[in-house]
Amino acid sequence: MKVTLLAGGTGGTKLAHGFALMGPRVELTVIANVGDDAEIHGLHVSPDIDALLYTLAGLIDTERGWGVRGDTFTAHAMLERYGEPAWFTVGDADLATHAERTRRMRKGASLTDATAAMATALGITIRILPATDDRYRTIIETDEGPLDFQDYFVRLRQEPEVRAVRFEGDARPTAAMLGAIGNADLVVIGPSNPLVSIGPILALPGVRDAVKTSHAAKIAVSPIIAGRALKGPADRMLASLGHDVTAVGVARLYSGLVDRFVVDEADAGLRPEIEMLGLAVDVLPTVMRSDAVRAALAEALVGQL
Repeated sequence: MKVTLLAGGTGGTKLAHGFALMGPRVELTVIANVGDDAEIHGLHVSPDIDALLYTLAGLIDTERGWGVRGDTFTAHAMLERYGEPAWFTVGDADLATHAERTRRMRKGASLTDATAAMATALGITIRILPATDDRYRTIIETDEGPLDFQDYFVRLRQEPEVRAVRFEGDARPTAAMLGAIGNADLVVIGPSNPLVSIGPILALPGVRDAVKTSHAAKIAVSPIIAGRALKGPADRMLASLGHDVTAVGVARLYSGLVDRFVVDEADAGLRPEIEMLGLAVDVLPTVMRSDAVRAALAEALVGQL
């Protein structure tokens, strides 16, 4: 079965791992958000792609939720001595990832090609596709002015009030990612921030139409459980931008795009309201704190076909 997962952030990465645990029964393609990408220390950093690489290779630092487990920070300390900004912490192994990506891209490789080569080197057989190979950045409009996503998310610790989210760059989706949507048996929108993880993917020209016209079954998983995000600023961003901070609010954003919507058991009572949006509702355990829950959720999603 061909499964295409739209993902960004921690929730989407955990669900990708869940599908990976299903083994060869699933031919998984993950379309990764690149709106978070940034240049740090002169290197191309792709946080969502890196999280997928490290998770699927068994390298992720599960305590931090980012970076390589057991990494050291000697290079970061030295860069700080040289006067480089220290707000974006990069481990030594993580730095090697950014350096290798940048080296490949400076030699002419696309982000897609660089990602594929790096995944292969790490023993990953799952396809990880950047949503676009073009320069594409998420801009957060705040009371302090427009901010690149990493400035908002890391440097300012998500503290400024969000007034709007927009995407900067004349970017187009890759043919590979559109093909992955069109050829899938199942398209899943992961439990990622709908505004800044899934939003940048869907905002690319033609992507919404590709999802709508795909013959695949289409399912979205809510990242909001009992009125809050498990991690990150999704709940605060939804509130700031006038959306309901509930699974219903997320379902409204995906209404007309997917056929089914998954909520956690804690939100079972919201089923009737979501069904009024024309969506079939599945109530499942979605808090993926263990491999077993990740795999069970992936199995349940495939079982909806």
